[in-house]
Amino acid sequence: MPPLAEGFSDRPDTARGILDGLIPGSTIVLVPGSEFAEGKQNWLGASGKTQIAVMLAETLWRSGAVDMVVWISATSRSAVLAGYVEAWVAVTGIEPTGTAESVAARFVSWLAETRQPWLVVLDDLPNADELDGLWPEGPAGRLLITSTQSAVAATRHGTRVFPVGFFSVREALGCLTERLSVNPAQRQGAIDLIEALGREPLALAQAAAVIANSRLACRDYRDYFVRRRQQIGVAAGEVPSAASVTWTLSLGQAELLLPGQSVRLMLVLIALLDGHGIPGTVFGTQSVSAYLSGTTVAFGAPVDPKPAWDALLIIERAGLISIDRAEAPPTILMNPVVQAAIRLAAPASFCDRAAGAAASALLEAWPADEPEPWTAAVLRANAGSLQSAARDILWADGCHPLLLRAGQSLDRARLAGPAVEYWRELSVHCDNKLAPGHPDALVVAAQLAGAYLAAGYGAEAVTWYQRVLAERSVDLAPGHPAIIAARVSLADALVVAGEPANAVTILRRAVAESEQFRGPGHPDTLAVRDELARAYEAAGDVAAAIGLLTQALAERERFQGARDVHTIATRDQLALALLAGGQIKQAISGYKRVLADRAAVLGRDHPDTIATKASLAGAYHISGKMPSAVQFSEQTCSDSERVLGADHADTLARRVQLAHLYYAVGRVGDAEMLLRDTVARCERVLPYGDPLTQAVRQSLASIAGDG
Repeated sequence: MPPLAEGFSDRPDTARGILDGLIPGSTIVLVPGSEFAEGKQNWLGASGKTQIAVMLAETLWRSGAVDMVVWISATSRSAVLAGYVEAWVAVTGIEPTGTAESVAARFVSWLAETRQPWLVVLDDLPNADELDGLWPEGPAGRLLITSTQSAVAATRHGTRVFPVGFFSVREALGCLTERLSVNPAQRQGAIDLIEALGREPLALAQAAAVIANSRLACRDYRDYFVRRRQQIGVAAGEVPSAASVTWTLSLGQAELLLPGQSVRLMLVLIALLDGHGIPGTVFGTQSVSAYLSGTTVAFGAPVDPKPAWDALLIIERAGLISIDRAEAPPTILMNPVVQAAIRLAAPASFCDRAAGAAASALLEAWPADEPEPWTAAVLRANAGSLQSAARDILWADGCHPLLLRAGQSLDRARLAGPAVEYWRELSVHCDNKLAPGHPDALVVAAQLAGAYLAAGYGAEAVTWYQRVLAERSVDLAPGHPAIIAARVSLADALVVAGEPANAVTILRRAVAESEQFRGPGHPDTLAVRDELARAYEAAGDVAAAIGLLTQALAERERFQGARDVHTIATRDQLALALLAGGQIKQAISGYKRVLADRAAVLGRDHPDTIATKASLAGAYHISGKMPSAVQFSEQTCSDSERVLGADHADTLARRVQLAHLYYAVGRVGDAEMLLRDTVARCERVLPYGDPLTQAVRQSLASIAGDG
């Protein structure tokens, strides 16, 4: 949540009634007042909506009216999804499984049913389409949206719209006097200044910042403002808005405090990124240091962040940015309309140079590993802002690595829908901007195919993987690892598309090529054989899968060792195939070996170890050894609840398995009690219509009917 601005006014006149209207079950949308709708297009929305939202959120939190506040800079659907996933993890403590869309659906369902009072703030929502299927509502909750588009409210019945306009005279005077409390003499001429600025919130904030950090009084600033407005108006042929003038005075003040080009260079850089929050790590990079100094910094050389932060602190004193110091390093924020004005005013050479530096800085700041990829939303938002503001620069020498990194981050966060849209848009740009056969176009095509596959669009994934395979086959020699990998990916897509027989054909060729060019015992060859075995199983040829896996297991044991994780995984896959083929005794023996090996290598609490115990319980059930089946199933549920959590999807499925075992051995009461608790958990944490919830309900109805 952004910090409240220094000298913030709680808007007793122009925001009256908003807090009273924000009651449980309500939705309120803050939009610019009519004064802004009639004003300059590039200053639309600078009415202080976000600051009012911060004030409302803090008021509700401090009063105890809500137990949870979720604040999301909702500038895109991917940002909303990532915010929901992060909130879900915070609320439940459950590691997200499945796509971000499925986790977000669970969170929305939870909001609809929980009795815990909550507030969700969606700041700067561009349109209602971003919330398709994601609209948060519930009797215990409050939804607060800020947007420049009043049409956002038209999509939901009962939504109340509050236009936020200019300050009243009292509010404007309060804003000025609060900021000028250190030197009351500076307040001379405050009323005249307020009228000259038209009571525009952004203009008053910038004026107050300049006056407070100078020897000027309000009267002096007004004189400067009038002259500058006249100059700009003559050049533009119309009277400009107050804020379109005050930002230039703030720029002048910043350059007085810090002479040289660093202020302008830094402002242009910030204007190209996401004004809702730029991570402070960006400004400690070699790229920003070289950009400001105009020199080349040797790779790996220590970076002195002081010049960058000196410029940032001066720009903050001039009122052009705010710095959120609640995090370390701090986050930089700039009003989007100020960003637009700076981009419009900056020479093209400045923007191009800044764009290159910003792209490199984001890449430097981006962690090589994203242990919690949904939290990388801020970096993705900054990459998206840069892409929108300086697209040509990012395509000057092909597809910039930043564009690939942002898309890969969407993939890691399992943002399936946004990832497909992102890679699809990138592929269009590749076709339009790059020569046929360009290496970057092939990389993007492969990423798009993978995104389609992750989203469950098998047919589309097949089409793109076929394109990748065809292009790789032209450029690379037969048997090249990239060609074999493309065949494997195409086969995976064919299985998802319901064409396992074609997948078998593709994989048999991949196995033959890998054996010929890499050797039968090479780890890559063995991995392709495992894929072929899965395709055989999908095609219903269990015998072929068993034969292939038996051979692969022997070779893995010989080349990699009996307790290598890949060997254990192949043994697990073989046990599953044996079970499907009716060789139950051999399957049980295999699962027992896998369980012992995984417990020794991975540990008893590793999710794979727990999953193997569940598989062994199922095999015992099929064999009719019910005491062992119940014993292992109970252990599995206990381990799963302890390690993954009672509401984890895998835990819920294992509880259903145990309930079926209870029913099979005559423990009907235990089965019914377990199913009732499980269905309540499913309804709370799984999305509406989830197959597991429906299966639990059917099982419970069947048992209750028999009873």
